Amino acid sequence: MAGHAEVKLVSNAMANTTRRKIMNLLLERSLSKEDIGKAVGQSMLDYHLQILQQAGLIKIENDVASLTDFGKNFLESKGEKTERIEIKDARPVEVVEVKQLLPCIADTTKFRIIARMDPPLGGALKALEPLFPRGRYSDRIGALIIQKGTVLITLYSTGNVTMTMIRDEAHAKELLEELRKTINDAIEKGVTPAPKEKVRVDPMEVYRYLPGTNCRECGEQSCYSFAIRLVSGEVGLESCKPLQDEKYATRLEHLRSLLAYL
Repeated sequence: MAGHAEVKLVSNAMANTTRRKIMNLLLERSLSKEDIGKAVGQSMLDYHLQILQQAGLIKIENDVASLTDFGKNFLESKGEKTERIEIKDARPVEVVEVKQLLPCIADTTKFRIIARMDPPLGGALKALEPLFPRGRYSDRIGALIIQKGTVLITLYSTGNVTMTMIRDEAHAKELLEELRKTINDAIEKGVTPAPKEKVRVDPMEVYRYLPGTNCRECGEQSCYSFAIRLVSGEVGLESCKPLQDEKYATRLEHLRSLLAYL
């Protein structure tokens, strides 16, 4: 059993966001200090690596860092292990078609887009989540959900792409091109992005997308109290009956995106 001093060293090492990112990067494979710096930033990099070494979590030989057996076991025991996906094995994608341009239900001045990227990214899609500040991968639907302002983009592992609140076809093609370039740049680098810290979802942000009727059909006294229970995971979106109405379809999509962060 590790002594008190060893436990304190490990706790200190893993209390920092940058050091946790380094550990998750090294779970994929050994990396040079240069590659780690590109992924997490050069600021205090030597210091962070030194702390991880002192805790016995990593080792560095010829400027290449790798996890020690203790480091690997520590991540697995703490549930920090991530799915091993090699971005370098994915092929660059292209936008092959914009299949449909339909009016948005909630705002008829905007459009819904159905498009396709090829080849499908499959399991590699999950590893791309950290590339997008407001993005979250959903295991349930096998898709990466990305929020850009009022636009909601859903990229499926099968290659299909849906977007809501689009101005016109030119706007859709512009966003699709941005998405394609971001993905292909990551594939070209061949390094799985470091996992993001979990995003905190504020109940008020959820509340803004609810119908606001305070009808109590969900069993709560108000839509805001329902939002609090949604964020805590105590209830699901299906409990809000008015939200299932077609006129709230876009709001429902945005709520699903927000709750995917939890």
